[in-house]
Amino acid sequence: MDAHTSHPSTPGSVVLNIGETTAALIIHTAPEHEGLEIHVSPTHRPQHRTHAAVRPRHLADRTIHCVLIQPLPAGDYTVWKDDNTPHGTTTLTGGSVTEYQW
Repeated sequence: MDAHTSHPSTPGSVVLNIGETTAALIIHTAPEHEGLEIHVSPTHRPQHRTHAAVRPRHLADRTIHCVLIQPLPAGDYTVWKDDNTPHGTTTLTGGSVTEYQW
């Protein structure tokens, strides 16, 4: 796990980089997945993967565990369970945040 991704985030500490043709993906997980690297790829280009580690996100009233991957071009994505097994798929729309449940 990279040092810059291992610390929890707090309210207001994350800036989204989204626009007309780019989006963000939040993958919600259980706390026991903290540190897990989750990979995603465009469904038509499975070899072009990007990833991020699950981290705690401290909100005003609770702590959640999730991955934030951004910016991503709008389109259809595969969320990978491991190197060879898809966990599921999701569609990202430009200018928005898509949430996915692990």
